Amino acid sequence: MSEPASTPRVALITGASGGLGRALVAEFLAQGWRVAAGFHHENAHAESEVLLPLPLDVTSRDAVASGVAQVLSRWQRVDLLINNAGNTADKLVGQLTDDDWQRVLDVHLKGAFLCSQAVLRPMLKQRDGHILNVASFSARTGNRGQANYAAAKAALLGLTTSLAKEAGSRNVRVNALLPGVLPTPMTASLTPEQLAGFAAANALGRLNDPAEVARFAAFLAGTQNISGQLFQLDSRIARWT
Repeated sequence: MSEPASTPRVALITGASGGLGRALVAEFLAQGWRVAAGFHHENAHAESEVLLPLPLDVTSRDAVASGVAQVLSRWQRVDLLINNAGNTADKLVGQLTDDDWQRVLDVHLKGAFLCSQAVLRPMLKQRDGHILNVASFSARTGNRGQANYAAAKAALLGLTTSLAKEAGSRNVRVNALLPGVLPTPMTASLTPEQLAGFAAANALGRLNDPAEVARFAAFLAGTQNISGQLFQLDSRIARWT
């Protein structure tokens, strides 16, 4: 059973120093959550009573276990995990090295697995919790030069639905977000022509906004009866196969 609304809720957000990560941290703080902001290379947040910057290598089991332990020590609970950490190594399949392949799968897939596994025990004990996986449109459609990224995100969808079925009996919800192409540091290397092409693929003719994705994530985090679902948050219209 979920805690009373007056109990401060606690979110662990990975990749919290990126463009979407910063928007997520800002939104959840604005809505009164306690936030552990996981980062790997760059800390973008100042510690406060309600914000814990958390050095976190999501590819390391020991680092993830230590990070979750710090959150539990600080606030005694974890109500929400957002698996948002990401990286890219874009190349055509024929040019991908083993390292290019593994680095991307380690962050997007292994990282989400390790973090989900670490928070699952306290969530199951609480009989309440929510895991949000940040996936990608390319998980279903693929994308030239992003076979590693698309494969990792497609696998993340499988992890989402499988974990939703496993944890649902203890009231732990698991969902995935497809935020669309966002103007963030991760897309900064795209050319104006590429960005224009992504915008043109949207019915609204524009890219999505990190702040809007964060607002949707905060709304979804507050729901009790939605799990195992995939939410596309831009205006691209596609036939899923």
